[in-house]
Amino acid sequence: MKNLRNTLPPLASLLPFEAAARLGSITKAGAELGLTQAAISKQIRALEENLGTVLFERRNRAVHLTEDGRELGRLLSEAFDSVSAFSEDLRQKKSEGEVVLRSQLCEGLYWLLPRLSGFYQQHPDVAVRVSTSTQPISESSERFDLALQTTGRNSGSAELAFTARDEVMPVCSPRYLEDLTTPLSISELPQQRLLHHKIEPQDWVDWDTWLDRLNIGFRVGQNGAVFDSYPMMMQAVLEGYGIALGWRRTVDHYLNSGILVRPFAESLVLPDSLSIYKSGKRQMRKGAATLLKWLERELT
Repeated sequence: MKNLRNTLPPLASLLPFEAAARLGSITKAGAELGLTQAAISKQIRALEENLGTVLFERRNRAVHLTEDGRELGRLLSEAFDSVSAFSEDLRQKKSEGEVVLRSQLCEGLYWLLPRLSGFYQQHPDVAVRVSTSTQPISESSERFDLALQTTGRNSGSAELAFTARDEVMPVCSPRYLEDLTTPLSISELPQQRLLHHKIEPQDWVDWDTWLDRLNIGFRVGQNGAVFDSYPMMMQAVLEGYGIALGWRRTVDHYLNSGILVRPFAESLVLPDSLSIYKSGKRQMRKGAATLLKWLERELT
């Protein structure tokens, strides 16, 4: 059997060369691998010296593969593709029994995790990995079986399974209301310290949208404090800093325990607030189907 250590060229030089050969550019190869042009060129020169042949011709600041370079590039691309495909098969095999549920951060933190132990008690044979993100599912390259996000956000090729209602209402800590008589009149809202969750794009009901949909005849703009993180805003609410809009799915357990209260009686019902998706790239497996039925029971 050959001693590969003695016959193979420097392994560190093969990936930079393959990328430069495939992309036809040292600059593009550097961008793909996170290396500088100088580092890519150095690795290619080391490979040429080891093999005793010219792989690239440099002409007018451009590089062109020689015949030896084209053949080596072809062989390396085929080999790397084979290793990549086999590696992906191994990863997929390892996670065959694992159901990946992608969830928006706030629903995952405040609604899903407190209930997931109940799912495990009913279905101890189904392993669930929860992946949370603030980005739409269309912007993630991570594989998932099911996904939960606000209706209207970009879902890419995912297939809609069902939608669920939610309710938006002002919430605050009892500490905030210590010197106030409750429930407050909605006309008193502009005089309160309001907390806002602002994101781009604003695919989230803010105070003025809430007021508009309830046909309340004034607006509050961004009066108060603005947060770009819903969990940060909720922590401020819990500390008694002000009044925020809470989604029933995420604040129900706080309301039931008395940690948060409703200072106003008004609320906005959103019939199709949440959307649950099936992956358009993965065949529905038994465990995922079980989790989907459980989500439907819990959300509808």
